[in-house]
Amino acid sequence: MQNSDINALKKEFRRKVKECKLQLSEEDKILKSKKVFAQLSDMEIFKKAKIVMMYWSMSDELQTHEAVLNFAKTKKIILPVVQGDVLELRLFNGIENMESGASFGIGEPVGKAFTDYQSIDIIIVPGVAFDKKNNRLGRGKAFYDKLLKETTALKIGLCFDVQLFDEVPYDELDVKMDMVLCG
Repeated sequence: MQNSDINALKKEFRRKVKECKLQLSEEDKILKSKKVFAQLSDMEIFKKAKIVMMYWSMSDELQTHEAVLNFAKTKKIILPVVQGDVLELRLFNGIENMESGASFGIGEPVGKAFTDYQSIDIIIVPGVAFDKKNNRLGRGKAFYDKLLKETTALKIGLCFDVQLFDEVPYDELDVKMDMVLCG
């Protein structure tokens, strides 16, 4: 398949998923998010993890704020900061040490960059859509794909059930997840 065909399919998938997510109430998002984080918390590999990269969610994503605050009590939590066309990682040191990011208007930690990618045990990855073969469709900027190629951490995609499909369009630049948790 031509790159232009894949890109058109990806664009159409993003539009379709956006419509599906609009059907979710705030209560649905919270309940589904709690379900996913309960699954994650019960996983032995997560219990043993010391350094976990997460993300500070946007309003249309699986809600991570409560989970970040809870997990930060027992684990070192790393969050991404958008710097141009790449993600810079920084240590989460409490909500009081966050500022609104210029690119997406979401909370981003202040402080120096965390560069020890190989010490990260697990990376929790957002996505527009995932499939049952652990492929991920992102927002189209390849922020996560670039980062994920630099680490050997376990990659776990998180999504609402309306974001999980039998198959999503992907190409050779897209990084596959090790697993996807869905609520």
